[in-house]
Amino acid sequence: MTSTIPKPVVPLCDRPFIAYMIEWLRRHGVDDVILACGFMAADVRAVLGDGAELGVRLRYVEEPRPLGTGGALKHAHELLDERFLMLNGDVLTDIDLTAQLELHDRAGARATLALVAVEDPSAYGLVRLAEDRSVAEFVEKPEASMIDTNLINAGVYVLERDVLDEMPAAGTNVSIERDVFPGLVGRGLFGHPADGYWLDIGTPDRYLQGTFDILSGAVQTTVPVTKDGVLVLGGCEIAPGATVGPDAVLGPGVTVGEAAVIARSVVLEGASVGASCSLQDAIVGPRARIGDECRLERAVLGEGVVVEPGSKLEAGARIFPDVMSER
Repeated sequence: MTSTIPKPVVPLCDRPFIAYMIEWLRRHGVDDVILACGFMAADVRAVLGDGAELGVRLRYVEEPRPLGTGGALKHAHELLDERFLMLNGDVLTDIDLTAQLELHDRAGARATLALVAVEDPSAYGLVRLAEDRSVAEFVEKPEASMIDTNLINAGVYVLERDVLDEMPAAGTNVSIERDVFPGLVGRGLFGHPADGYWLDIGTPDRYLQGTFDILSGAVQTTVPVTKDGVLVLGGCEIAPGATVGPDAVLGPGVTVGEAAVIARSVVLEGASVGASCSLQDAIVGPRARIGDECRLERAVLGEGVVVEPGSKLEAGARIFPDVMSER
């Protein structure tokens, strides 16, 4: 998917993914947004423009090479105010930023991390807090015996500008999470346990989950909650006898053949699904063409993929853009 579409602007329901983040920021009073871009930066700019349609001022800083999360921040330092927010660009959330800012103020913090509770923190790394909510320790990849909290870093930070002084010179590849925050423990680093929805959409399964959570209203957005979690955008053609849903999105101009069944799947702009096809937990890229009587289960097709009639793609199949998949 992201080999031809920059991750921040991958369509999610009816808009580029990062539009949800910008709308969430606007609800908490943010009107000036800087995007630190690397891969396919020009394509991100082409989709989002100057931010006017999203109600914000949108500026871009392009990295000459990958600089890590801290390096990207330092690269943008000339545009930053004395206090600013820093956010990972692949998170779908509605947590209360205003409450996080209030904690930051009360604590006199230099940096405040949003923290969320997860069922299995072993895959993320833990953040241990003291009673005053200052960060006491980071625990990476904890063993079962070390798990005494389920709070993890949510990728949402309130930072004072002097945090930049803790970082190497601009142009250095550095991780703010691994190289900067541990050095701030005991020196003004706080954590805000946040309530609300939070999801890292960095995998196909989580992309689908985020899609269906938007349509069900599980996360606060401006997308209308729909019956059976189905969203069909303009210009689609659905043949008689076809079934779309529960939990499905058809992008603009999608065609669906007779007796096809599309459930828990996303079919993006201009793609076609042949007659008597079955799609379950699938993602179909823009302008892909799926022949008749195909079965896709937990499959992801890139842009322009052609699937021959009668094909079966199952068990997590991934087809790169513009490939012809034969039976």
